[in-house]
Amino acid sequence: MNELLRKSAAEQSKALKNKEVSAVELTTAALNRIKSIDEKLGAFNSLTEETALETAKKVDEKIAKGEDLPLLAGIPLALKDNMNLVGSRTTASSKILENFVSPFNATISQKLLDNLVPILGKANLDEFAMGSSNENSAFKKVHNPWDLKKVPGGSSGGSAASVASCEVTLSLGSDTGGSIRLPASFCGIVGMKPTYGRVSRYGLIAFASSLDQIGPFARTVEDAANLLEVIAGHDPKDSTSLNLPVEHYADSLNNDIKGLRVGVIKELMSEGLSPDVQKAIEAAIDCYKKLGAEIVEISLPNLKHSIGIYYILATAECSSNLARFDGVRYGYRTPDAKNLLEMYTKSRAEGFGPEVKRRIMLGTYALSSGYYDAYYKKAQQMRALVTQDFVEAFKKADILVSPTCPNTAFELGAKSNDPLAMYLTDIATISANLAGIPGLSVPAGFDKDGMPIGLQILAPQLQEARLFNAAHKFERANDYYKKLANI
Repeated sequence: MNELLRKSAAEQSKALKNKEVSAVELTTAALNRIKSIDEKLGAFNSLTEETALETAKKVDEKIAKGEDLPLLAGIPLALKDNMNLVGSRTTASSKILENFVSPFNATISQKLLDNLVPILGKANLDEFAMGSSNENSAFKKVHNPWDLKKVPGGSSGGSAASVASCEVTLSLGSDTGGSIRLPASFCGIVGMKPTYGRVSRYGLIAFASSLDQIGPFARTVEDAANLLEVIAGHDPKDSTSLNLPVEHYADSLNNDIKGLRVGVIKELMSEGLSPDVQKAIEAAIDCYKKLGAEIVEISLPNLKHSIGIYYILATAECSSNLARFDGVRYGYRTPDAKNLLEMYTKSRAEGFGPEVKRRIMLGTYALSSGYYDAYYKKAQQMRALVTQDFVEAFKKADILVSPTCPNTAFELGAKSNDPLAMYLTDIATISANLAGIPGLSVPAGFDKDGMPIGLQILAPQLQEARLFNAAHKFERANDYYKKLANI
């Protein structure tokens, strides 16, 4: 069964349809693997065993009756623990929500259940999705399956580590400034952020509402494409959700890329890049050339401002969104408050971790009277310039490529005391969120220590099919995706 768990979702689906294995057996095997290795990995906050096995039984009943299966039915999946699943604990890895049980399903959870995808549990994350290393969880740190002394990337570290270690075959993460693509790069898997509005955010615990987007993790591009098809689509419960038909992304995976204009982002190929990462990305560019693509150099002049823009806008939105956690309606409430004001302040002081407090204070400052125009308004104006840079870039190129991160996974604790160094980890990923375009990280090799390196591919808004096709062509021209973490 462990061998089957290491296979792709497409291969597992075939085994289910051919009755080589039952969905209950596959789900049970995945649950047993989680129970045997997760103590040293820390990828899960909780398991939803009953829900998973119930879903798997429905898959087996359909197979027994000879009925057609929905896409990805019976394939073990993990949800990031900031997505609501009715009856499960949804904590956002924060003490303030430690015992919160979801009274409703997020739209993506409902779509997964409708497609009979067994949800095995809730994956660990940086508290409220704030972090780049998954060391900010209130419960435990997540370890990288390739080297347990290193970080898996954040904030969706648990989702990425669970797929990379074959605890599950697929998972969902949320990406506000690189929180899917960065862990995918560090853990050697595929991670994809769709166009803003392509996937409903209803039932996702909000961090920064104009930036957050839910997306898939998988070990192959095909599996990621199929998972996006399952979760994408219009949702009347999310006013930012795009009312557009969902494409069959996997149908375009074998389109020819001869003559495809691949733009190399000049600003991300220079300073601060580790030699191993540079070598791997240059080899990836060379690979595209051999596949018949045309290579062009692209400049994004305002990219250098993206970290500053992001950490004003994201913190401002987080300050506003997290105001609801006040100890009154739900979540943690301090046991020893003498009056109402003390109850508010103590509940929040005791319930939030240091990184979340730092961002709330930054955001509240940026939104405060007298500073709003100087910071928040200016950042919004600069965001428009970053978006315009991409509009111009996509006139000269069909896709853009860069490293997902300037470095590979670092040791646990290495950047914990230097928030600025941690924030700079996201230099390559943040601008895609500011512009609302889709981005993907695909395995592109390994450094001298055997740690994975990710290639980031970006496409214009709503061009997910183009993105998946370009990534699939690269993936199949190499065999990096075949190498899995041994844990």
